[in-house]
Amino acid sequence: MNFNKLFSDATSEVVAILDRSLEGRELSEEQGAALLRAEGADLYALMRVADRARRDDTGDDISFVINRNMNFTNVCYVGCSFCGFARHKDDSDAYDHPMEVLIEKARGAIARGATEVCIQGGIHPNKDHTHYREILIALKREFPDLHIHAFSPEEIDFGHSKSGMELAAYLGWLVDAGLGTMPGTAAEILDDEIRKIVSPRKLKRDRWIEIVKTAHSIGLPSTSTLMYGHIERVEHVAAHLALLREIQKETGGFTEFVPLGFIHERNVLFNHMGARSGSSMPEDVRLVSVARLFLRPWITNIQVSWVKMGPKLSQMGLMAGANDFGGTLMEESISRESGSQFGENLPQEDMRRLIREIGRTPVERNTTYEILRRFDDPERDPPSLESERPVNLSGPTRWRLREERRASVPAVS
Repeated sequence: MNFNKLFSDATSEVVAILDRSLEGRELSEEQGAALLRAEGADLYALMRVADRARRDDTGDDISFVINRNMNFTNVCYVGCSFCGFARHKDDSDAYDHPMEVLIEKARGAIARGATEVCIQGGIHPNKDHTHYREILIALKREFPDLHIHAFSPEEIDFGHSKSGMELAAYLGWLVDAGLGTMPGTAAEILDDEIRKIVSPRKLKRDRWIEIVKTAHSIGLPSTSTLMYGHIERVEHVAAHLALLREIQKETGGFTEFVPLGFIHERNVLFNHMGARSGSSMPEDVRLVSVARLFLRPWITNIQVSWVKMGPKLSQMGLMAGANDFGGTLMEESISRESGSQFGENLPQEDMRRLIREIGRTPVERNTTYEILRRFDDPERDPPSLESERPVNLSGPTRWRLREERRASVPAVS
């Protein structure tokens, strides 16, 4: 389809790339980088074409999952410069939840309709591989039908290093205990030069790839993510997307792609290391659109992160190539502790309202994108619960105390 007439103000380079995508031809890294620079008429054309591609790929449904985040500990010594969540074990607000707390959190989530719990935590120096399995066993014993989406590649790397097992055997050991899918977080930007700055003690690019591919090889799916809006360039983003696409061609194990904007207010990367103050609105929408065109037909579920973007900008992303609203979350600590102002919980009633507002049909899915319920009739929607959503009151005092602790940590070179 030729878009020259529809977008007469767009540059010929961008129009040619968009035509190529809708013809089903794969985009190169250079073409992806060109789209990631799109502005003005080029950006409008990109958004329009990505929305058309979304309709062709996934239709007009917008999916969401009813889930709960559970961070079992905030004690972490990895020291990522973009993180405002981590604590040292002697900090006054450090926590390490016992199993009873996790079970009660899961029980409450199920009472609110959750089909999934998403479990991640800090890398606690006093834990080992058995702790991860114990969490799975405890939850599955109480809630055998609950899907457990848990443990980033960083946590897998830590547990595996303690286990003495082969990686595939260790992952299988967790799956046997109840692990259903794995978050594709800890990816940030899959470029070791960037990682040396933003997360120097975190697993390296090739180790992330090894863990993800091994998980997929034993039938353990994962999400895929990218963190942007800090020190990266568009070439880094395009290379990251290309790497995810190549992994998906090989394994087919990614369920979705989730772009994650950098939250800047309360972390070292922005306050002391010169990172940008997060992403702009055009950058957020542009990345959603580029992901749709660059990753198709290999990854067709593109998710907006309402925690990072906010509900209204998420609506824009859903009109520019995304097809999934993500999860209700119920509690969310990691983005909130870095300064996100969009709360911890987006009830499914509000998700349905936000989806209706852009003329699309809400559907509830499970973690692996099987549709559980369709909501075709808006007259049957329950009232919005927006007024009941908790307000984020995290203030400057906690940030000041964390800064004092950070000052005692050796600077990252």
